[in-house]
Amino acid sequence: MNEVIYRLRNLRKEYGDRSVLQVEELDIYQGEVFALVGPSGAGKSTLLRLLNFLEAPTQGTIRFKETEFSATGDMPVDIRRKITTVFQNPMLLNRSVWANVHYGLKLRGLRDSSRRIQVALERVGMLEFAEERARTLSGGEAQRVSLARAIVLQPEVLLLDEPTANLDPYNIGVIEKTVTEINRGQGTTVVLVTHNIFQARRLAQRVALLLEGRVVEVAGADDFFNSPRDPRTAAFVRGEMVY
Repeated sequence: MNEVIYRLRNLRKEYGDRSVLQVEELDIYQGEVFALVGPSGAGKSTLLRLLNFLEAPTQGTIRFKETEFSATGDMPVDIRRKITTVFQNPMLLNRSVWANVHYGLKLRGLRDSSRRIQVALERVGMLEFAEERARTLSGGEAQRVSLARAIVLQPEVLLLDEPTANLDPYNIGVIEKTVTEINRGQGTTVVLVTHNIFQARRLAQRVALLLEGRVVEVAGADDFFNSPRDPRTAAFVRGEMVY
């Protein structure tokens, strides 16, 4: 197993008096595809925001490599830039597809980036749309542009929050293929939040089930789906209600 890239200990996230996440211990390994599954409201997206350092935990720590993040400290910008998120609903600028993919590179002051943009758009099958206005695209096309905008930054960690929800099979296939390629070809660590257990089974090396803000089980994908230890995991895999 590769080195640990995220180490979560005694993690708790609260909004007011409401506790939404309680993770005693969780490790994510460098270079793996790690899937978070569970029903709506289980805390998956909250955990993803903590992993991207968009929010601080109320209690406990997140260690990214050798740098610790907690309620009392901020993550340095150079660490934040190693991590990129693709959200369920892409927020694209009212500009061309090319300009959207270029935007993050421009903010970072990276010049001579045309080849990187071209490669990213080719990966997601959107190069022929480079001059189109991004907001005229279909939902699936827009999500592919959103993925290109993320991978052009060449992040160490790619966080995906329901990236293919409500998309047609073709766009799902393109996105899954791209994610697999950058994971295997570039060693990018991928953390995937999905309701789709079939997608988790196709893409992930390890899977975690979250229920009511707590990690119920973490296992290799084969064990998680074929021989889960916890009866709640077995019920979830069978498609039964585990709320």
